Amino acid sequence: MVFYYANTGHKIGLDRLRRGAALVKKLEDNDVEARLLVNDFRAGLAAKELGAKEYVTIETVQDIDAIAEAGNSIIIDSSEDDHGRLVKYCADFKNVWRFEHSPEDQSVHGETLIRVACQDEECISAVIVDEMYMSQGSKEERVLFFLDDADYDKTILSNEDFFKAFDMELLLGNYFFVKYEDDLAKLFSTLHEPEEYFDLIQSSQTIVTASSQTALEAKACGAKVIYVDLKKDALYPAEVLKSYGISIVDGFNVEEVKRSIQEKNEVSEKPIKTFDVNKIKNLL
Repeated sequence: MVFYYANTGHKIGLDRLRRGAALVKKLEDNDVEARLLVNDFRAGLAAKELGAKEYVTIETVQDIDAIAEAGNSIIIDSSEDDHGRLVKYCADFKNVWRFEHSPEDQSVHGETLIRVACQDEECISAVIVDEMYMSQGSKEERVLFFLDDADYDKTILSNEDFFKAFDMELLLGNYFFVKYEDDLAKLFSTLHEPEEYFDLIQSSQTIVTASSQTALEAKACGAKVIYVDLKKDALYPAEVLKSYGISIVDGFNVEEVKRSIQEKNEVSEKPIKTFDVNKIKNLL
């Protein structure tokens, strides 16, 4: 059994869950029993919508061994402080994989790092996109904005002038507050529910987002993608997204976004590839 722990929540969103669900489904398709571990019920519901068969909720990264048993394997996708728990995990579990925290990050207790920028064939890439996004269908001429699944600090309302400069449709996040939607409706031509995520990412011609995972999923679908870099703790650095043909804008810059929307959709020489699941499966 492989347990994938994805740190989730109303302050950090679901980027890690989307990456985790893609990998868990890939493992299951290759006859590996796998299960997601998340931090809350809403993340679990989103996991089901993404096609994950089962999930378990736990409090923090320190509680993985409350579910996983000795001899299991675990994948840790979190920036939380494990408070020394990693030592025990590496001793108790058959395999421990951990997503790197930075390019300079190194294995501490024998765990295997999953890296954003791989330098050799043995490296396991952190760029993981569900294969369901890799079929490119017809596009509708809309500009879709998706901040993230969470907007705890009300970032959208704080940049009201930016959004008034465009005719955008908004894809709401899973953790958006109900009353918040009334204020957002004044800034966008249409509001879409979180359950429409996949259909809208796949069918929108242009997507503006501050989620690095969404940016990759949208690019895999063949959309023109503009990533608004808010200099926060993103899964993938802006330069990595740029290498896949995604336009990068520094913050909510009206002129830069307008220019990027008008530019021709860039086709990158570096396509988003299917995850090589054998790099994990062969060690189980």
